[in-house]
Amino acid sequence: MGDEVHVLLEFSEGFSGSGITDSGYQIRIGADGAVPYDLLLMGLGSCLYATFLEILGKKKISFTSTKIEVSGEKRREIPTTLESCFITVIIVGTDKSHWKSVEKSFELATKYCSIYKTISGVAEINWEVSFG
Repeated sequence: MGDEVHVLLEFSEGFSGSGITDSGYQIRIGADGAVPYDLLLMGLGSCLYATFLEILGKKKISFTSTKIEVSGEKRREIPTTLESCFITVIIVGTDKSHWKSVEKSFELATKYCSIYKTISGVAEINWEVSFG
């Protein structure tokens, strides 16, 4: 049996509510917050980043900051599952001599990120890494 994951969702007055993690973190959901696909794409980007960080840590490669932009296109037919997704990663503050290894590390992250693997079962995912 794998690790259990859990969140609590509370809604009132239609589609307006919050999601609460077991650690107590809250995020607004609905008309006055994030909508389901926002949360899905944030989950994908943050899982990839966490996996990427772990790989870079093992290689002892450092950087100053990262920006990850995730966009997706939903199918028109119901259910409107994700059809395609594009991820842009901008790495700032790493030595140019590490660029190839950083890009290879991100590619490796796509192989080990569980959310990437889950979403790639229904959607085509493409990505690019650049350096700022």
